[in-house]
Amino acid sequence: MTTTLITGANKSLGYETARQLVALGHTVYVGARDPERGRRAADELGARFVQLDVTDDESVRAAAKEVGQLDVLVNNAGVSGPFVSPSELTADDFQAVYDVNVFGAFRVFATFLPLLEASENPVVVNVSSGLGSIAMATDPAVREPAWIPAPIYSSSKAALNMLTAQYANLYPGIRINSVDPGYTATDFNGHRGNQTIPEGAEIIVRLATIDQTGPTATYQRSAGVVPW
Repeated sequence: MTTTLITGANKSLGYETARQLVALGHTVYVGARDPERGRRAADELGARFVQLDVTDDESVRAAAKEVGQLDVLVNNAGVSGPFVSPSELTADDFQAVYDVNVFGAFRVFATFLPLLEASENPVVVNVSSGLGSIAMATDPAVREPAWIPAPIYSSSKAALNMLTAQYANLYPGIRINSVDPGYTATDFNGHRGNQTIPEGAEIIVRLATIDQTGPTATYQRSAGVVPW
């Protein structure tokens, strides 16, 4: 049986990804910072709860010890940062977002790496965004209508994409990919997205269920490859 950990899985895309993977037979750990919300979500889903704050070394180490074995890691936990004028952004604002979206994803990957390496079919899915595409930021010809300027969030997802590329090359035995769920109606955008949460989760689930013949070092959405 495949054991899967999803960070930030008590709501939205993480929750839906957990629901779909449970339905496919995975043993899913719902990683959540808040124990009450995490346990409630896990109970609803028929999954297991593990307390996990991706910004805290000890919390991540304790989670790895509790999970014990792992085949699939979905780095889903993320924050958007403040919605203010770019001129009002501070270094502290960047730090807070990077702590979750970049350093948190790395911390979880690095801590769970020995468990992944012990798996016969190790897979990592980093939940990125089309806003992390440098091509879209610099080329209006490939930019999507939903693209917006968001210096902190976008740059954090671009950094996450580079982690995907680097670690996929460093660990060829692990399938490591970034995904863009698309403009999905979640708390992040005040539920203004043009996709449902199940539609957004589709690409996450698809790449969480590949085998060792599947892709690695790619950046994908439901419609295909996203330009880096």
